[in-house]
Amino acid sequence: PISILKPLKGLDDDLFANLLSFCNQDYPEYEIIFALEEADDPALELVYKLQKQCPRNKISVIAKQRDDAFNPKVNNLISAYEASRFPYILISDSDVRVARDYLREIVKPMADPRVGLVNNLIRGIESRSIGALLENLHLNSFVIGNVAIMTSFFKMPVVVGKSMLMRKKDFEAIGGFAVVTRVLAEDYVLGTLIHNTGKRVITSGYLVNAVNHYRTIKQFLKRHGRWGKLRWKLGGAGYVSEIMTNAVFLSCLAPVVMGPTTCALSLTAVAWLIKIMGDYALGKRIGSAHRFYHYLLSPIKDIIVGFIWFAPFFSRTVVWRRHLFKITKGSVLVPLRSLSEKKAR
Repeated sequence: PISILKPLKGLDDDLFANLLSFCNQDYPEYEIIFALEEADDPALELVYKLQKQCPRNKISVIAKQRDDAFNPKVNNLISAYEASRFPYILISDSDVRVARDYLREIVKPMADPRVGLVNNLIRGIESRSIGALLENLHLNSFVIGNVAIMTSFFKMPVVVGKSMLMRKKDFEAIGGFAVVTRVLAEDYVLGTLIHNTGKRVITSGYLVNAVNHYRTIKQFLKRHGRWGKLRWKLGGAGYVSEIMTNAVFLSCLAPVVMGPTTCALSLTAVAWLIKIMGDYALGKRIGSAHRFYHYLLSPIKDIIVGFIWFAPFFSRTVVWRRHLFKITKGSVLVPLRSLSEKKAR
């Protein structure tokens, strides 16, 4: 039996359909525990609607403010965990949508007692704005590619928190949520701690969907600026190597260094073409519904990401839920001030 821990905050894109997909699982016994901070959160109404529409499902909801962690997601997860009843826990983000066989597939590796955590590759779907398309293209190329390479070839656990299955006993052996109350990358840290106990961390080839309908370009920039700072503090050398894999960004330096010669411009054009065709082929491989013309934006996205890459070298702070934090080694957060307090001054 599995306890699904679902932290909620506000209305994500097509949230009800995302939540409903977890009620339609072809799995014998599981419960869904929704946790929110505010009793007036608009997501709460959708949970009540879900309870009425799915009366046979074990659905519970907790609305509780707490300050155990700097990260509000972790606060909600603590509330959900305290109410969980089953020996397996599944941490699942609110923007995730899954097929009916999801639970059956993700639990299979747990038949091996040496496995301590199972997570999934993530596929971004349903882009309806430029910002959302940038996000999904990045998920479906850079993120999915790097996770697959690091886990398959370098045997390094790279855990993405949108889907994480663990045994309670293994989770509690590393200290539970108490060990991630002061970090931003709680998913990565939990995966690393499980791995350090000698347990295997499995990245399942079963794809789960991250629904991104509407996102502004500004939101994309902020999100990946924060992620860049986070990755820098998790592994400096690995982060430095990222820029070397951004062929499009590096190719744009050729006309700058060599001048706008035929050779330099051809080098840039070839890099752009390879990027477009490569991302298109990978999209087809993972079952993405994006059309070919969507991938024409891939090189532009990589140029933007190339500039974002420099963010950690100019700033060590992030804004998280209207609070300003300094990111230190291991993604540990040091609170600086509340933005609401600054405004009041």
